[in-house]
Amino acid sequence: PSAAARPERSGANIAATLRRYGADAFVVPVAVRLAGSDYRARADDAALAEAVRAAGGVYFSGGDQALVTQALLRPDGSRSAVLQAVWDVYQRGGVIAGTSAGAAIMSSTMFHDPRPTLAMLQQGLTTGRDLAPGLGFIGGQVFIDQHFLVRGRFARMLPAMLHAGYQLGLGIDENTAVVVRAQRELEVVGYKGVLLADLSQASTTPGPFNVANARLSYLDRGDRFDLASGRHTPAPDKAGGRLDPARPALRGALYANDILANNAIVELMERLMDSDQPEALGVAGGDPRAAPPQPSFRFRLSRDAASVGYASDSAEAYSLLNVRLDAAPAAQGAANR
Repeated sequence: PSAAARPERSGANIAATLRRYGADAFVVPVAVRLAGSDYRARADDAALAEAVRAAGGVYFSGGDQALVTQALLRPDGSRSAVLQAVWDVYQRGGVIAGTSAGAAIMSSTMFHDPRPTLAMLQQGLTTGRDLAPGLGFIGGQVFIDQHFLVRGRFARMLPAMLHAGYQLGLGIDENTAVVVRAQRELEVVGYKGVLLADLSQASTTPGPFNVANARLSYLDRGDRFDLASGRHTPAPDKAGGRLDPARPALRGALYANDILANNAIVELMERLMDSDQPEALGVAGGDPRAAPPQPSFRFRLSRDAASVGYASDSAEAYSLLNVRLDAAPAAQGAANR
């Protein structure tokens, strides 16, 4: 429970839940906020490290991901004995899992103490404040963010990826998980889905956030995606539901006046892929009362021959692949056309 505000209570609750599902769970008492504890000494305790090493899996709680790295990395950035034991579990095939902050630490670079999304769009990101090293279990090629669609966090992940040099980003929504297997195939499980951002063909220019030809894919529950090959396998309920661009369900202009709202980006992608329109527009606005005025940003979604959508035959659900995104400050929006 290293990330938790109240590690003792959080750890006990999580361990009890895991035991109800049949796990032989125990709490690893390494946390900055654990009362009466020297977290640095605990993190390098040989007996505790050996107990972790003997486990079949490790689960990281939610909370503040900066507390996880503070607790488990030494001041020089090297791995503590307990963290090395976690890596040993992982490298022999054990399961490493986490929720919220426990998901954020999975990438090599993570959000640390990020400012509001609009501030990062306007001013850029700072390593050491907005971003800092994570624990890197998913590898150095994929950036992870969480609470993703509910909180409109795609607009903070994209500038973070550009800043840190990532080509792939995974944004995991609430009550949802991504299972990543050793062969680099991921499967989406849970209530909703994940947004995959691909910047391998994208371009940007200096200044406030802007990007041309980013590609967004929404992977719904049950979908599989191979990170190595880019191959997508839709969930069984969508396998026969490929959308036909010649038979759109929706007609007329598509617009979202707050693209950072709960699930707004995916809803706009869904409407675009099942419409007669070639593009859709979303806006993220600053406070018009601010001095100086805060710039707004426009996000233009468009589809082309690479864009594909699948509809479920049993629920109001979609899987969406390779929707193009061009984004810039509103005054510069035409530059990406």
